[in-house]
Amino acid sequence: MPSFDVVSEVDFQEVDNAVDQAKRELSTRYDFRGVTAEYTRLGDDVQLTAQADIQLDQMLDILRSKFIRRRVDPKVMEITDPVARGKLLHQTVIIRQGIESLLAKKMVKMIKDQRLKVQAAIQGEQVRITGKKRDDLQAVISFLKEAELDVPLQYQNFRD
Repeated sequence: MPSFDVVSEVDFQEVDNAVDQAKRELSTRYDFRGVTAEYTRLGDDVQLTAQADIQLDQMLDILRSKFIRRRVDPKVMEITDPVARGKLLHQTVIIRQGIESLLAKKMVKMIKDQRLKVQAAIQGEQVRITGKKRDDLQAVISFLKEAELDVPLQYQNFRD
């Protein structure tokens, strides 16, 4: 019986490369000369440190553009509010990976509402779709691509 998995994964090597490129651009930009501003990678998160709100916004734009160039979807970024510590502002960008249970339940409900002859099952941080016909599975893939979900989805493990 044909099946595939719907997952949301991030290549952290590409995230590292994007952060390194953003650091390099930050060091060459004229508007950041003589200013304390830096990117720091903390586990799965990226911390931005700057002296003003406008600098944090510019740093976020730089990071987004580097993510896009490295083919990391910017939807994986969850941006927290800036926190002031001393003279500096710190902002954390959380890199989300996996499909949360609420979103997985929503996806399963959306697929069932389409009345396609497939079964959707939640398996941890992924959703497995099984059906009798390959065309039904491809219809589910195209439906999920058109759906406005707030996480990037990949389709893996296609078995015939």
